Amino acid sequence: MKRFSQAGAAALIIAAAIVGAAPAQAARCGSGAGGFEAWKQEFAEESRGRVGSAGVDALMDTHYNSATIGADRGQKSFHLSLEAFMQKRGANAIVAKGRQLKRSMAGLFQSIESRYGVPPGPLLAIWGMETGFGAVHGNQHALSAVATLAYDCRRSEYFTDQLYAALELIDHGRLSPGARGSMHGEIGQTQFLPKNILHYGVGNLDNAQAALMSTANFLHAHGWQAGAGYQPGEPNFAAIQAWNAASVYERAIAIIGRQIDGGE
Repeated sequence: MKRFSQAGAAALIIAAAIVGAAPAQAARCGSGAGGFEAWKQEFAEESRGRVGSAGVDALMDTHYNSATIGADRGQKSFHLSLEAFMQKRGANAIVAKGRQLKRSMAGLFQSIESRYGVPPGPLLAIWGMETGFGAVHGNQHALSAVATLAYDCRRSEYFTDQLYAALELIDHGRLSPGARGSMHGEIGQTQFLPKNILHYGVGNLDNAQAALMSTANFLHAHGWQAGAGYQPGEPNFAAIQAWNAASVYERAIAIIGRQIDGGE
């Protein structure tokens, strides 16, 4: 039998203590509806001490959202050329409506630019692109959408963070458990995911003023410099890139925003 030194024995004892103190295994992701209910139980157990009773109750009321999975697998428009993408999204109509709203809401945009340094163009471009200026917010059960994506193995880590943020918002009374949103759980007039609501949300995001202020707050927090340009290669383009990771979307926002702000 191999003999251990006193130091070796002590090391084994310490290792055993570390293993015993390790957290329970993370809730297991899945690729279909079959494991979702078991995953919810595991996630609730895993989040004990981090999520309050209101958040846990809301989580247990969620359902697996097949429509969300379908949308997540089928984002084909982001693979279009810039010209085709802008045509599909109705860029010309967004510019025309954006210019009208820039005039009719001039006081609000002046206040936002004074506070956050962000001009009207990119805010109106985002608002128009995301919801048609509030016409279409989405009608999915937002928490179920986020929980489904946290369970789904494709982007589980990213949406687990979003789910914890959503549950924290619910615990603090900042988000209704029954809130409706888009396919990935985005909420409000400019479509904020829960983690961005938690960090940058200002008021009720179903309200245009609050949504625009929140969007400006997000861009400001991601390095927006007052008075600097926001086209590709200019200082503020990085803040637009932080808003959405799709290159074609980022460039469209920059072009539409410039056209609304008076450029060509």
